[in-house]
Amino acid sequence: MKRLLQGFLLALLTAGLIACGPAKKSVYPPTVSIQQLSVLPGGQWQLTVRIQNNSYAEMDFKSLDGQLQVADSVPIRLHAVFKLDIPALTGDVAQVDVLPTAAMAQALQGIAGQGSSGRLAYRVSGSASAKPEQEDKPRDFDFNGNDWLSPVPGIANTYR
Repeated sequence: MKRLLQGFLLALLTAGLIACGPAKKSVYPPTVSIQQLSVLPGGQWQLTVRIQNNSYAEMDFKSLDGQLQVADSVPIRLHAVFKLDIPALTGDVAQVDVLPTAAMAQALQGIAGQGSSGRLAYRVSGSASAKPEQEDKPRDFDFNGNDWLSPVPGIANTYR
């Protein structure tokens, strides 16, 4: 009986010590979207890409590597290297320059004169490299997103 009681106390003490450790925060893939697209004078596009950290832990984002597809055109590479420390459940932006295909540029010009009623579908997909605050190494998180771009009234060559 004494051994049973000692075993029970040892198990209870072990469980108590395990409970004293830090709680592991949940980590989820980010959401990536285009917050703004500006057409530069040479025809290049400057994207303001929003990265939404959906985790309950701060994440240090290092890079994006994926594709951007506008309307039904052929996708182009979406790549950027940066350093963004994004707190839990918040977002931040990074600038990414891309060179669109002729079909992409024509599709965007097609809605330019329609004001806020014009819209053009886009899709982003790929992976974001980030290091969660409780981990030692960065890892890749897949993202997939689609939305619409519309001309910004009063600001030429700008879409949101």
